[in-house]
Order: sequence, then structure tokens, then C-alpha cells
Amino acid sequence: MDRFDALAAFVKVVELGSFARAAERLSLSTSAVSRQVAELETRLEARLLQRSTRRLSLTEAGEAFYERAVQLLADLDEAETSVRSASIQASGTLRLTCGVSFGDQHLAPAIAEFAAAQPRVSFDLDLSDRAVDLVEEGFDLAIRIGEIGQKGMVSRRLGTTELVCCAAPEYLARNPLPRVPADLERHACIAYAYAPLANSWSFAAGDGSLHTPRITPRHRSNNGRMAAALATAGLGVVVEPDFIVAPDIRAGRLLRLLPDHRAPRSPIAAVYPSRRHLSAKVRAFVDFLAARYAIAPGWSLG
Repeated sequence: MDRFDALAAFVKVVELGSFARAAERLSLSTSAVSRQVAELETRLEARLLQRSTRRLSLTEAGEAFYERAVQLLADLDEAETSVRSASIQASGTLRLTCGVSFGDQHLAPAIAEFAAAQPRVSFDLDLSDRAVDLVEEGFDLAIRIGEIGQKGMVSRRLGTTELVCCAAPEYLARNPLPRVPADLERHACIAYAYAPLANSWSFAAGDGSLHTPRITPRHRSNNGRMAAALATAGLGVVVEPDFIVAPDIRAGRLLRLLPDHRAPRSPIAAVYPSRRHLSAKVRAFVDFLAARYAIAPGWSLG
């Protein structure tokens, strides 16, 4: 059994929901595709698909294996394409979506630097904090913070970001300094509307214990930069990513709170559909971002 052919057959069956349609797409017989998937399950000693006369569905093991298989096949294809087309110059319009705050603060200067080096690439940018379906809306690439949130996507980590709890000196002059996370329950808090748990914040102590104070937001915003601006105006305590609040903390407009407790870290990733033959423009830009943010991300507070 060719392991990569079997992986490709399995992924195609999942994507198309049918052995027959997968076989047609792969120019194989249905029995050949079925045999490849069966041999893959035998090799793994796990059932990947639940089969019935009407539909196919992934098992729990199949769900986990599918995500890894998609990434593995995409990485292999990208490596082959990179070698074959190293001499092809990136060109064309790159449709890119990104969150508003990260986009205008950190992506814009990166695009300017890239565009100077790659003048044949132009950008069609969509800055939005909403969940975007890359395939449905025709995007080449997304810069995502946290979980990918969409099946069938390939991701490449560009860096990490940490949530930071902070408040303005003006606010702290009027209110007691919070010393443990539970103290936040008695403070005016500013919440980010798209956070998974908008009414509770999580912090880990040095001993690994988890603290999740229940907050009652005084103010709420669907944009992280606006939430930070409200905090710098003295309206309350905020928990926002370091890529948003780092300039305000360095300038003294915000003070970092709870130094013995850390809020979660999240990955920053380039995400694109798991299609074969990744275009030169996307590959070049992702490589550029990975190199740029590895050397000097510009938002880490240490």
C-alpha cells in the first residue's frame, strides 16, 4: 500500500462524502479506493469511517486523523511545488482577511515591506473580526488568532500572543489595586464581545492552578482596539492581546495587573484552504510573514 496514495484517497472520500465520487475524482475504481481506505484502517488498527447505505461519517479517531492527513498532504504538496517552481515570480492579487486590530497595527507595515520586494503582487484586504469562510467567500489566505475554526484548512504558525490584564493609572488611582484574579469581580470591566466567555476571564497562577473570576462588564466592544481605548480613558480593567496593548503599556497609558497570574497564550497563524498547488503569491507572503515575525514580532512584552 502506498501510504500517501491511501491518505489522498481517505481525504478525498471525506471531502466528497462518497467512495464513488472520490474514485471518479482520482480516476480510480470505487473498489480500489475502498480497498485503500480499508488497508489504511488495518494499518492504523482503527476504524476511520462509519459506513451506511445512505452516508459516511467520521469516527472520533477518523476526525483526528483527517485533520493531520490534510495538513500532511498539503505540506508535501507545498514542498514539491516550492522545488518545482522556485523560479516562478509571485504575481497577481492576493485576497486576504484578518482581524481589524492585528491588521492595521501589524499586518499593514508587513504588507508595505513585502509589496516593495514583490511589486507584481497586489492585495485585496478584508479586515473583520467576524468568522470568515475562506472557501465560500473566495479568500486566498487568512491571518487568524487562536483556533482555526474551520475544517479542511491548512495552517502555519507565525507566532503567539498573550492576553494581558491592565488598566489606566487614572482608574487605579480611584480604585483598589487588584492583587488576585477574584478581586476583578468587584471592578469595572471592559469585555470583548467576540470572546468565547465574555463574562469570565481565565488566569493561571505560578503553581499551575486556574482562576476564572466571574466579571460583570461595565462596557463591551466588538473591537479589541476600542476596548483598549476605553481602558486608557480610565473606564475600567481590560484583558486584551499584547499585540493591541503593548504600545500603551510601554508608554505608561496602561499598567499591567496581576503579575503573578498569566492569561492564556494563543497562536497567530496563516490559514489557507487545503487545495493543491499553492500559488506562488500565497507561499511567498506566508514565508515572508513567518520570517518577519520570528525575528521581531514587535508586540511581545516579555
